[in-house]
Amino acid sequence: CTLPIPLPMDEHSVFATCCMKKICDGCDLATRKRGMNDCPFCRAPLPTNNDADKLAMTRARVEKKDPEAIFYLGQKYFFGSLGLQKDMQRAVELWTEAAELGSVEAHNFL
Repeated sequence: CTLPIPLPMDEHSVFATCCMKKICDGCDLATRKRGMNDCPFCRAPLPTNNDADKLAMTRARVEKKDPEAIFYLGQKYFFGSLGLQKDMQRAVELWTEAAELGSVEAHNFL
């Protein structure tokens, strides 16, 4: 859809780790009503609620130099989620790399 996601965006969208996109709740609901269990944006199979699967998908995107994936991984190191230990230095390194690749959010966090 081309409709803007209402604010606050986190309450009206889901984050897809397969493509690093925010997807509005309406699009997510519409795909589920159609019986699709894939990502509404990239059509990749959605990861399970397993942190290891999400981390593997994220690392695959990081290897391809996706700035949003690099920023996302930096957040996970910063907060110590997805089974990663808190590592501020690694988070800043990842945010710096993401900022160099064009991530505006990474610039904001730095």
